[in-house]
Amino acid sequence: MAEGGGPAGCPRVPLANGRSIPVLGLGTSHQGGYSHDAVVHALQKCGIRHIDTAKRYGCESLLQKAIKESGVKRDDLWITTKLWHSDYGYENTKKACLESCERLGVEYLDLYLIHWPDAHVPGKSNREVRAETWRAMEELYEKGLCRSIGVSNFLISHLEQLKEDCVITPHVNQVEYHPFQRPQELVDYCRSRDIVFEGYCPLAKGEALTHPSIVQLAKKYGRTPAQICIRWSIQNGIVTIPKSTKAERIQENCKVFDFTIAEDDVEILNGMHDGRHVSWDPSLIV
Repeated sequence: MAEGGGPAGCPRVPLANGRSIPVLGLGTSHQGGYSHDAVVHALQKCGIRHIDTAKRYGCESLLQKAIKESGVKRDDLWITTKLWHSDYGYENTKKACLESCERLGVEYLDLYLIHWPDAHVPGKSNREVRAETWRAMEELYEKGLCRSIGVSNFLISHLEQLKEDCVITPHVNQVEYHPFQRPQELVDYCRSRDIVFEGYCPLAKGEALTHPSIVQLAKKYGRTPAQICIRWSIQNGIVTIPKSTKAERIQENCKVFDFTIAEDDVEILNGMHDGRHVSWDPSLIV
């Protein structure tokens, strides 16, 4: 990981295309609301330079306002958004990307992701629609409208199909990742193909914060349970995007670069995987 950008000491993770993504980002979504002030605080006071959103979250245009108010230059930011399945398909994807750019007030995206492997298109297989959609993503990438492209919630089977059907390997796969949901086989597969693994829901929607082992480790390191979860994720080499609408929580979530969790304790956290999802489960999608 290369140093630079973002909260003090926040490393960047290189992608296969030569770009690099800050290892810590701010997640934004419709669940739990959206806070303009929290985003401005993250950018101005916490040094956050990586923002993750999606069309489905309905806050792209709100983010444009927060980014403008923060005064942070576009070139210093990493902005990720996602394509929702209502826009899958070759032409729709290209149109949806331009619309997302317009709502965000940007001329390009740092990363554009296919949000979910299920296509919901009558008369067409998911595989067919994913391939057609990915061809549009490849074109957006070649034109420079998307500087990196990837997928979200894709499992090995979905990635294997895409490999057979398309040319460019996704640069990123963004998947649920926390102590109870650590899909190591998928992480290893992505690494073997130079796909950067990005984890959402690092706090398991709060479920991890009260787990006795995590509370105990927080006491041991003089940290909060949230900081333990985020630091563990980052130490496992995962690009991590905690979400919060509270300025003080965002501040806390960023203070994870001045301590290291010992290997034995990382193993304790690794051993907590029980397979539970706090978000969607893509395993039934062909």
